[in-house]
Amino acid sequence: MDTETHDAPAPPLGNSGTDPTTTNAGETVPSRGRLLTLSWAHFLNDGAANYLPGVLPAVLLQLNIPVAFAGTVMAALLLGQALQPLYGWLSDHIGGRRLIFIGIAGTTAGGALVGLVPGYWSLIAVLLLIGFTNAMFHPQGMAATRQLAHQRARAQSNGPGAKVGLFMSVFLVGGELGRGIWPLLASLVVVALGTRGLWILALPMVLTLPLLIARVPKLAPRHRDAGPVAWRRHLPDLARVVSFSALRATLTFSLVTFVPLLWHQRGESLISGASLITTLLVVGIVGNMSGGHWADRIGRRPVLLLSTVASAVLLAGFLLAPPVLAWPLLALLGVAMFASLPLAILMGQDILPENPSLGSGLALGLANALGALTVMLLGLLVDDWGIAAILWLNVGFSIVTALMVPFLPEGSQPRPSRAA
Repeated sequence: MDTETHDAPAPPLGNSGTDPTTTNAGETVPSRGRLLTLSWAHFLNDGAANYLPGVLPAVLLQLNIPVAFAGTVMAALLLGQALQPLYGWLSDHIGGRRLIFIGIAGTTAGGALVGLVPGYWSLIAVLLLIGFTNAMFHPQGMAATRQLAHQRARAQSNGPGAKVGLFMSVFLVGGELGRGIWPLLASLVVVALGTRGLWILALPMVLTLPLLIARVPKLAPRHRDAGPVAWRRHLPDLARVVSFSALRATLTFSLVTFVPLLWHQRGESLISGASLITTLLVVGIVGNMSGGHWADRIGRRPVLLLSTVASAVLLAGFLLAPPVLAWPLLALLGVAMFASLPLAILMGQDILPENPSLGSGLALGLANALGALTVMLLGLLVDDWGIAAILWLNVGFSIVTALMVPFLPEGSQPRPSRAA
């Protein structure tokens, strides 16, 4: 079994010889400032692409779509993630940052159209647009984040892997904040203006586009002398990482799809159901930050094991506890669940050091697409099984991911302490 992995080297300079950490005007921007800009772009992209769960009951009602089709609707939104490996390969070869901007533009436009479509099939078409363009953003964004971590490490004379987990966590926090806050914002818009008012959510992206153009870093294209991807050697590790991430994605997508519907069935309001998802995803940023932070120090497997076991226990607790405990239990579940996300992405990048964007596209995008397909199939069982049974099945999925942890690649060794 080939489990030895290496940190991907920072991408080389482009043919022009310019430093990719400089702006178009030639002014150097500190890596932390660029990291925050990338995180903000991630916030806008994932917010526009993922607010649907917060208003899904209202959209289904507006378009007369049965609840049994909720999984199919969400799958249409998420299946485009399967294209992340393709976009990752393209990103590694062309460099630059154009996929980041195309991705944000597409998700923003699609998000504005959700409330304006006249029927089921037009909704599916818009959601597919969102999914395809959302997938463009992530591989290039994650590769740029890793590049910034390496640049900062070189500037501070640290090891090549120093703080790469933390940098990836900061980038991911932007996306989780977007996915968590925008469903609640969308529910407030729908309550005040109806579904046709959802176009308002496109305004933040329009207003901040000049900032993104000025600050988002550029990637150099893949070096012409770089060797081909050693698929035969990497495939076993990739299969394990993608399988693990797909089960984690199934849990995430099941929660954001079915928890608001379960809450609505119990006679609760649209806003309170959306607030559950906001609680899960926004508090989950603690997991994003702490997962990358602790993995840099104690290794990935201990963090992954604690994350998966806690996810199973907390989801079971949510299903058994009285409604008043729903918010604190989902908050803790978000922390546990998202602690594994930056680590899975880094594992994908480590396995394919020749193509880091492709590696992250497989670990995140392909896994998310498989998770979306699973949620679509689970949605078809809602009428016969009930929503609670679908969520109990995800408790079992979390237990399976815990059993997979010892077989995942460990990756870079944690940094020694300063006292050592």
